[in-house]
Amino acid sequence: MDLVKVAANSRATSVAGAIAGIIREKGRVDVQAIGAGAVNQAIKAIAIARGYLELDAIDIACIPSFSEVNIDGKERTAMRFAVDSIAALAAETGVVLSEQVHR
Repeated sequence: MDLVKVAANSRATSVAGAIAGIIREKGRVDVQAIGAGAVNQAIKAIAIARGYLELDAIDIACIPSFSEVNIDGKERTAMRFAVDSIAALAAETGVVLSEQVHR
């Protein structure tokens, strides 16, 4: 699984480009952030990536969760966002999409 790590000083547009590229190629990516600033940038990047992917008629879903990570011997809690192409997720689970809703 591809993992994009986001820091508080990450540029949201750059992270969005990485997310969109991986979604186009593989249909799924995990985005990880530790701290309020990093989580803010990650969420902005996911929203921007959705706009980039909309141009290719790809819609995404985001599922947040907590993850424990070890940094310099210390346990930290990270936010992890599983970002999936809705079409890839449907194919993986066997769900048939009859109509996509565009907002």
